[in-house]
Amino acid sequence: MTRSGYRRTAGLLLATALGLTASACGSGDEPAQNNARPTAGGSAAAGPVSITVNCMPPKTNKAQRATFQEDLDAFQKLNPNIKIEKATDAFPCYEPRTFEAKLAGGQLETVFYVNFPNVGRLMESGQAADLTPYVDELKTFKDYNASIDIFKKDGKIYGLPTDGYGMGLVYNRDVFTKAGLDPSNPPKTWAEVQAAAKKIAALGPGYVGFGEYSGNNVGGWHFTASLYGRGGDVLTPDGKKAAFNTPEGQAVLENLKQMRWTDNSMGSKLYIDWPSLMKAMAGGKMGMMLGAPDVLIGLRNDFQAKFENYQITALPEAKALFNGGAGYMINPKATPEQIRAGLKWIEYEFLTPGKGQLDYVRAKGADLTVGQPYPDLYGADTPSGQEVLKLRSENANVDPAQFALWVEGSKGIPPKAEPGPYAQEIYAILDTPMSAVLTRQDADVAKLLSDAEAKVNALLEKKG
Repeated sequence: MTRSGYRRTAGLLLATALGLTASACGSGDEPAQNNARPTAGGSAAAGPVSITVNCMPPKTNKAQRATFQEDLDAFQKLNPNIKIEKATDAFPCYEPRTFEAKLAGGQLETVFYVNFPNVGRLMESGQAADLTPYVDELKTFKDYNASIDIFKKDGKIYGLPTDGYGMGLVYNRDVFTKAGLDPSNPPKTWAEVQAAAKKIAALGPGYVGFGEYSGNNVGGWHFTASLYGRGGDVLTPDGKKAAFNTPEGQAVLENLKQMRWTDNSMGSKLYIDWPSLMKAMAGGKMGMMLGAPDVLIGLRNDFQAKFENYQITALPEAKALFNGGAGYMINPKATPEQIRAGLKWIEYEFLTPGKGQLDYVRAKGADLTVGQPYPDLYGADTPSGQEVLKLRSENANVDPAQFALWVEGSKGIPPKAEPGPYAQEIYAILDTPMSAVLTRQDADVAKLLSDAEAKVNALLEKKG
């Protein structure tokens, strides 16, 4: 589940829908031939060119929609030969049924949003333009960190990442203090998480030590994050078989089962979807949950939590860090001129320090959060990376200390991507064992994993 799957509502990520005609992306049934090297003379199109884009913040997100519109206007003023014919909005940016229908019908916008799990299959199936001949025209391209590798295949580049995240342990400092725990020294192991959860639950009615998802694909998403942290895998390296019916997978479920039924530190309420757990965490009586740094922003912006009470630290005992995110690809029907125009828009809105999503001066003035450690797209020692860090620090309106333990504790932990192009279907299958251990005291962990393994294997065989 990408952070994208549930956010840009949460002060960062995802926000919009997908809807235009195929003719807006290019004409004809065959993809345009766009793999010739650009001619000398710069990146500007020779004549007027029209493109369409998606992932505009919805009308309900007034602040971010206003800044996005500002950027549309400023970009077209700077590039009078480029017309952004339409920018579509809705929430979230990636909605599977809409995306798949438009993809199948060839109706995606010229520049379209894509979450990391879908990148591989779009490259494999030829449903994204080859950007390799054009990326050197982008000033910031050379400064990308390893996130760009997700969009590479056979030495070619098919998209640009614009966002990313890694999991951690989110906790409530105020609840920790009430339970006699040190909020400056949060748990570093799962045993410490369990012990802290028991103390929090002992505070009395309504207090929950640790909250976890159990449905709507988010249960399987968090199972994956915990499994990765313990050193396990969801799929075999070739992506053809399930790989979670292992001691690591058993440890994830047994730990939750023990906290739920032996310790009674998880409460009895099920958190089936993303808002339900976030709402509970914002209520001020839940101690801990798994989440990325932007969870703190979501608690503040979307659930009116007392922001200063929350902090994030590194995922306990992490051997690998669940890493998700999103970026943009370009319709393979786009002409070379449209590809150049689309790349210029992506760079302006998402990749240029001081502009678009990296305009921290404007964000601070609009009371949007500044200071959280994302999106980190550039190497820290590159000019772009250094400029982003400088602007972020100078304009911070949230306390960087709330993220510092996560930043420091996550260093050196290898990132691990979501489990392939069918991640959402796999998460739906993994919801079942997550839900079972939280609703049935007699849940058989071994059988739950075996059944889920068989279902995932059948899914992968069917998909080919």
